[in-house]
Amino acid sequence: MRLKEILPKYFKGDRVIWGVIFLLSIFSLLAVYSSTGTLAYKYQEGNTAYYIVKHFVLLVAGLGIIFITHLIPFKYYSRLSQLFLYLSIFLLAITLVMGTSLNQASRWLTLPGLGFTIQTSDFAKLALIMYLARVLSLRQNKISDFNGVFVSLILPIVIVCGLIMPANLSTALILFASSFLLMFIGRVKVRYLFGIGFVGILIIALIIAGVIITGKEGRVGTWQNRIESYFGGENEDNYQIEQSKIAIATGGIFGKGPGNSTQRNFLPHPYSDFIYAIIIEEYGFFGGIIVLFLYLFLLYRAGVIVRKCRRTFAAFLAIGLTLSLVFQAMINMGVAVHLFPVTGQTLPLVSMGGSSILFTGVAFGIILSVSRSIEKNEELIINPRIQTEGETEE
Repeated sequence: MRLKEILPKYFKGDRVIWGVIFLLSIFSLLAVYSSTGTLAYKYQEGNTAYYIVKHFVLLVAGLGIIFITHLIPFKYYSRLSQLFLYLSIFLLAITLVMGTSLNQASRWLTLPGLGFTIQTSDFAKLALIMYLARVLSLRQNKISDFNGVFVSLILPIVIVCGLIMPANLSTALILFASSFLLMFIGRVKVRYLFGIGFVGILIIALIIAGVIITGKEGRVGTWQNRIESYFGGENEDNYQIEQSKIAIATGGIFGKGPGNSTQRNFLPHPYSDFIYAIIIEEYGFFGGIIVLFLYLFLLYRAGVIVRKCRRTFAAFLAIGLTLSLVFQAMINMGVAVHLFPVTGQTLPLVSMGGSSILFTGVAFGIILSVSRSIEKNEELIINPRIQTEGETEE
């Protein structure tokens, strides 16, 4: 069987999105291999193959998750969204209390007996977007009812973002912004949205004030340092930004070539937070533009999927997950070029990581599942004898 016959048979959904996934994976392998040399000499006695093999396995696992989830009819994600939301809240609370701490932040939960850690906020982002898509789709006829619909939307957002915020403010803000925009697309009244924005700002202000009064700076001190460094203050974050700028400036138009980065030896996290700077250094302005447009093209294709959707849940699910991925990518790239303060956000499907790649794979798979359902509907219109999967909304 020829490759042209195999790919359409097993890889369903939007072919362009599959292409974006493939290209991002290639950039990921090249950039991670180039940027982990320092780690290899520090922790693996110079074994540079260790991290690239580990990353390759995770990427393959992520692609496997994409393949499996894209074959599952999207209607099942509506039913799972409530369970996932409750589970994510439980896991976030457990992480705050007994999670693995790094830089005064408890973001990771170590799975007993496996030694594998997950960043529970990655799962929470996925669960909340799925839940909001479900509520918005089921209550479209009563979208103006404040006590009913809006409360069922605002409470999960406040709880999830509130649990994420103490350890990871940037993730909480990205998730909040994605939820805000999804509710706007879902026709929630603008005055309600202004209300949720005010509540969010008030909660952040109260938490920061409480921490300052008690004298326990913790993450608030980190947030303050990052804002100060953004405006020219001298601290570790300022050092990272300077090294990132050097990497971008020396990359020029065409870059230094694969594996020829020098700033990977100076940037603290060239394989995750600042991997975009390494990409520009090695592949130049054009390489950076290609990666940027891959994410923007993903957003465009999500818009195409939404226009073709016959189900509101499918439309909200696809655009909500895409917005979350693209927002995170824009923040990561914006930090590298000093448009935003240092946040610690990874570049989806490109940065080295464990749970980040796996949950990003789930998000891509669900988007492709929605696209796959559209293809089946179009095939049914062309050939009414083709049986569909019976997708219905609850």
